[in-house]
Amino acid sequence: MIRTNPAFLSYRKSLFSLVLIMFFALGGLYAQSAKLAQQYYQNGEYEKAGATYVGLYKSNPNNSHYFNRYVDCLMKLEDYEEAETVVKKEIKNNPKKVQLYVTYGNIFERQFKEEEAKEQYERGIKKLTADRFGITNLANGFVGLKKYELAIETYKRGMELLKDQNLFAYNLGDLYSRKGDTDLMIRYYLQSLKSSPGRINALKSIFQRKLQNEDDYIELQTQLYEAIQEDAELVEYPELLTWLFVQQKDYKNAFRQVKALDIKLNENGGRIYKLADIAYNAKDYEAAIEAYDYIVTEKGNASTFYLDAKRQSLRAKRNKLTDGFDYTEEDLKNLELQYETFLSEFGRTKTTASIILELADLEAFYLNDFDKAITLLQELVEYPNMAPRTLAQGKLSLADFYLMKGERWEATLLYAQVDKAFKDDQLGHEARYRNAKLSYYMADYEWAQAQFKVLKASTSKLISNDAIDISVFITDNLGLDTTTLVMELYSNAELLIFQNRFDEAFSKLDTIKNDYSDHTLVDDVLYSEGNIYLKQREYLKAAEKFQAIVDNHVEEIRADNALFKLAELYENQLNDPEKAKALYERLFIEMSNSTFAVEARKRYRALRGDEI
Repeated sequence: MIRTNPAFLSYRKSLFSLVLIMFFALGGLYAQSAKLAQQYYQNGEYEKAGATYVGLYKSNPNNSHYFNRYVDCLMKLEDYEEAETVVKKEIKNNPKKVQLYVTYGNIFERQFKEEEAKEQYERGIKKLTADRFGITNLANGFVGLKKYELAIETYKRGMELLKDQNLFAYNLGDLYSRKGDTDLMIRYYLQSLKSSPGRINALKSIFQRKLQNEDDYIELQTQLYEAIQEDAELVEYPELLTWLFVQQKDYKNAFRQVKALDIKLNENGGRIYKLADIAYNAKDYEAAIEAYDYIVTEKGNASTFYLDAKRQSLRAKRNKLTDGFDYTEEDLKNLELQYETFLSEFGRTKTTASIILELADLEAFYLNDFDKAITLLQELVEYPNMAPRTLAQGKLSLADFYLMKGERWEATLLYAQVDKAFKDDQLGHEARYRNAKLSYYMADYEWAQAQFKVLKASTSKLISNDAIDISVFITDNLGLDTTTLVMELYSNAELLIFQNRFDEAFSKLDTIKNDYSDHTLVDDVLYSEGNIYLKQREYLKAAEKFQAIVDNHVEEIRADNALFKLAELYENQLNDPEKAKALYERLFIEMSNSTFAVEARKRYRALRGDEI
């Protein structure tokens, strides 16, 4: 057994500690010197900076940054002779560092020796070897001097040397982008996917930033079709083409691409479902329906998306009819049948509760079958283990339908139940708002006003704004007379409108116009008449009523409501976007304090073509 001298072990430990201390001290010294050199350079003290950088480089000969900064300091001091001497020596010592020829050429260019500079730049490219690192460094050197053509030449030469025409395609795409050559930028970016298909999301971001106009998008589309023809196996090309169509809101063409991919890759419809949702949210219901129905018919119930696709297809069909108020009785009956067929297939349970809610709305608001709507929801609220929020939505709708039938106490009981169950939630606020409005309909203004004042602080801006509107309306009109007779006539007319009893509502409103023509409710009467015509899809008559308020009652509280609804009519139903744009602009300029001002500005910008 060999015994080690304890004194020797202690000495060796001390020596190792000393070396460590010296190493860290030296590292700290280098860091301090580098920081000092940087400070000198930033302050324009190039002589001091150069002296510091040359010392750093001699201590760290593999650090190109110190060397380049030293040479840059010499050039800034216009000591070109010394700069040339230093670079030539470096080239001799490191002949493989071809990027040094960029520095050498730059020295000549600073002296306006264009031919000599060009010679050095070209020499750098000629001396390239099949070394990817060296090729990239030389190209980056040219890019630093904004010599994009030389950088392009470098990468193309590099691809020849390395026998790989796709290796630097992404770099070339970037360079052509810097040069403003959109066609070649697109070509090389697309080519780069052959070697790096995972780059597709990065390319989407680049194209979104770089493509400026319709011609650019057409060029990308053209090149993508060519690329698909040349390389049918690379799925990223049709994926990118799908993305392009989505950017252009051309969901039908996007669907053709994803359908082809779904078949090619033997998928279960997930890609198609995702596109269908995008089209649905963009309100292109025809494209959404086509995509959802493809999953239902072609994939069948073996697909995990079958149920959701069938459900969403129903919703898209409903929205297609109701959003544009473009339907016939036959359309509604056909849609009703499709809802019933869905429920026959999947049953009436908590799982299909959302579809039952939609069917009930269809029955009540469009087919005017309140009894059927109420029966559907009476059954729904009794389903076991219902999700609390879905149950609350069912109760709110059921309460509305009871109110439409004139069963006030049943309605107020259900509103109160939801209010209690969701006291500090938006659902609770909605229930309280509807209950307060019920009291307003029934001329119980004092209780209604107390609730509306509380709801002004609702976290839901929509509820808050509506509560403010009615609260101000009650305040403005209750104190005008010793009697509430006119107000009662008006609020009862509004209840009749809610119940779709339009002839009776018109009769009440006519009484106000004929018997109380000097009352301040005249503009409100016009507003209610406009809303009736909206429900009846008589858009020109509705526009006439709202226009009368804008023309003759611009100081009244209904003016901004009427102006906003008038703008919506011209935008969506009367197909006059220029008129709509002018009305939105008037609203946010002349009525900047209106609760509609922000939304009006947003819609104005959208009609103007701004990116929102």
